[in-house]
Amino acid sequence: MPPASGPDVLPPAAPAAPGGSPSPAGPQASPPLLQVTDLVKHFPVRGGVLNRVQGKVHAVNGVSLSVRKGETLGIVGESGCGKSTLGKLILRLIEPTSGSIRFDGQELTGLGHSQMMPLRRRMQIIFQDPYSSLNPRMTVRQILAEAIAHHGIIVTDDYAGELERYIDQLLQRVGLRPEAKHKFPHEFSGGQRQRIGIARALAVKPEFLVADEPVSALDVSIQAQVLNLLMDLKDEFGLTLVFISHDLKVIEHFCDRVLVMYLGHVVEQVPCMDLHQRALHPYTRALLGANPIDDPAERRPLTVLQGDVPSPYDLPTGCPFAGRCPLVTDRCRTEMPPFTARRPDQSVACWAVPENAGPTPA
Repeated sequence: MPPASGPDVLPPAAPAAPGGSPSPAGPQASPPLLQVTDLVKHFPVRGGVLNRVQGKVHAVNGVSLSVRKGETLGIVGESGCGKSTLGKLILRLIEPTSGSIRFDGQELTGLGHSQMMPLRRRMQIIFQDPYSSLNPRMTVRQILAEAIAHHGIIVTDDYAGELERYIDQLLQRVGLRPEAKHKFPHEFSGGQRQRIGIARALAVKPEFLVADEPVSALDVSIQAQVLNLLMDLKDEFGLTLVFISHDLKVIEHFCDRVLVMYLGHVVEQVPCMDLHQRALHPYTRALLGANPIDDPAERRPLTVLQGDVPSPYDLPTGCPFAGRCPLVTDRCRTEMPPFTARRPDQSVACWAVPENAGPTPA
């Protein structure tokens, strides 16, 4: 047996800039950890006596993105836009219809189960629903120990003792008492369950996390606690995150860049630092206008989108947002706008936005 080695919760990492933002020498200077190119996912729709394929749901349509080491990329959009499906595609929890996924230079599409296993430890997910993502028949200790044993995190002569110490460390790091490991998930509140989900993701010492709406099912006060915990963990351990949410305020607070999705397409990419001033796409502006205002004395016009979201089963021709866009033209209804760069760090897919568009008033 190898010599005893008591693992810490995660290895130490270089300090990040305050507030969770990347330092100039961090994500911008490093190569992409994740590179996604033209990712597509269609779900077949079957019916009839012979259960034949009669159509398909266009969940993700040609999405391309990159995430650098230490960066937090936000993905935002309405329910049903494909953002959660995109997160699961990135981790190969569901298989893509076409496209490329490269993690740390290695192509993931086409890899078998045994080939994916070493990468599973490096790529983890925090699920949206803390009530259904934990096995109700297992104690917290069993939930964490299962992941630790499966990936061989502890290699020591005193395995049982190191396992207990490691689990205690994990629980303390996410704000829970060590004695909580003897309880079942139903004995915890929603915020505590989400902390257990975070501990399970951290248990295998990942480099990359997909956080799939980790606070959407929690009360507002608990949301702040979980977000602050994630920010602390990101800074402390140098994690790279894809953070999925439908709340632009959460994205703006937590992320470095944001991708705005609509009906399976990415319509805009913009830095979060100047999101209100720099957003160009009409859909992004509508999402910003729907956010609650912090100052009750402040007044601004409310942007209300007309019409309904088209069905992903029967996509319209042209721009998917054309039926609800206040700036729609005839060209929008017939031609899909290309996703093009308007500034070095901002891209948008919209015929109505001029190529030399400047900052948008808040």
